[in-house]
Amino acid sequence: MRTPDYIENMFEWGKSFQFFIPVKVRFSETDAFGHVNNTNAFVYFEDVRIEFYKQIGLMKRWESEKNESIIVVANLQCDYYKQIQFGERIKVGTKVEQVGGASLDMHYIALNEDGDICLTGRGTMVQISKMTGQAIPFDEEARRLLENPIQLSE
Repeated sequence: MRTPDYIENMFEWGKSFQFFIPVKVRFSETDAFGHVNNTNAFVYFEDVRIEFYKQIGLMKRWESEKNESIIVVANLQCDYYKQIQFGERIKVGTKVEQVGGASLDMHYIALNEDGDICLTGRGTMVQISKMTGQAIPFDEEARRLLENPIQLSE
């Protein structure tokens, strides 16, 4: 399978992830062919993304009624490499690849218990106004948390 455009070197790219969550594949996540249905990859990406936002302290801010902004998905892509079966334990990772004015590019990876890459993905998230839906630039604190998440969360 061809390496996606968002990955220059699969090996180096895969080693660069530092934030993961464990996932045990449930029966309801599989399809008639016995493997994880393709739509569930996006659920796994959402799960790890939300946990990442919680870890760095931004989820609480976006959930606050006092805060005027929320973060939304602008686009999301997934590439499939290995089938994932019911009962398998995988780990799903995410990282911030780039922070823009009001958007960020996030990358995703899912590894099986042997460390094989099963899924890769990328997506653009945009911070918008709850009232108008217009993009709102990240403030300095949010930018700092997104650009240096691991150092700040430990």
